[in-house]
Amino acid sequence: MSALHTELTEARWQSLSLLEQLANVGSEIERAMKWSGKGRMDLSANAVLRGLELLSLTIGDPRHLQRLKELTRLREALLDYFFGPNEFGSSDQAWHGYFHAFGMAAALERQRRAPDT
Repeated sequence: MSALHTELTEARWQSLSLLEQLANVGSEIERAMKWSGKGRMDLSANAVLRGLELLSLTIGDPRHLQRLKELTRLREALLDYFFGPNEFGSSDQAWHGYFHAFGMAAALERQRRAPDT
């Protein structure tokens, strides 16, 4: 697969926390659901592929070896929902809730790291 995030380096991705990485994956999945809801399956599929690319970078991050089972199950569930028979019974609402938590946690993490002004 060719890189969809052409300006993103592995080193840059690995400088992000797991929360930030999964929040970014979630942003692409949210885009996919939005485009799907508008009937734009081409744009939806592209967003899913971008999300899967980011998830693959997360899976390849050596800091997350102890989370490989969870991360690869996440990839399996996303593929099942967007391109498979949805055997897991996922829904847009469930994915929104799952990724929203990472987005909120990443925002709080950034806020804590921000220098006091």
